[in-house]
Amino acid sequence: MNAHDVAWLFGRPILGGSGALAARLRSYGADRIPRSGGVVLAFNHYSWIDIPCVGWACKRNLYFLAKVEAHGVPGLGQLIRTFGTLSVRRGESDREAVRLMREVVRRGDGLGVFVEGTRQRSGVPGKVQPGAAMVALQEDVPVVCGAIHGSQTWKVGNFHPVSIAWGEPMRFEGLPRGGKGYREASQQIEDELNRLWLWLRDLHEAGRPRHAVPPA
Repeated sequence: MNAHDVAWLFGRPILGGSGALAARLRSYGADRIPRSGGVVLAFNHYSWIDIPCVGWACKRNLYFLAKVEAHGVPGLGQLIRTFGTLSVRRGESDREAVRLMREVVRRGDGLGVFVEGTRQRSGVPGKVQPGAAMVALQEDVPVVCGAIHGSQTWKVGNFHPVSIAWGEPMRFEGLPRGGKGYREASQQIEDELNRLWLWLRDLHEAGRPRHAVPPA
């Protein structure tokens, strides 16, 4: 067991469990996440509470991405690096970040990507950036989408309920490893996140039953 695994062993119940409790989290379809092998998990993103919720709902130890500025914050930087979080420069080509992302899935680990690149303020999922698709195509690993709903209105004090819906693993056979393929795969990821998110929105309106299965 390496330092990354130890961090997750203790961090999942302490940080993830606390976040899940504060968000009254419900997770639907998590059994669709492959239990082993390289995989990219693609999420939309509204709030910092998304991170512990994802960490709690997904029982695989993940490597997340975070902007380079977060790595420079005293205390926070050390904490996220303990969990294996990779540094990425937003708004520019970051070849080193892509290399590290590919290395994670190549050795059979899970890579967690908030695919819009930043938190969304509109209350709906945003445009998917090409990083997740690029890694999946280059390394021939599946993408599992995890749509998050509820955290767009969650705040300390209101504790609005948050849910995650997991999609079936996606493969992109036949798409080229280049700009055109990355754009098409990114659009497929975006469409799947929106489809799952709309399902969750309707589920919340119906009272958020505990047992429900996301659309295949």
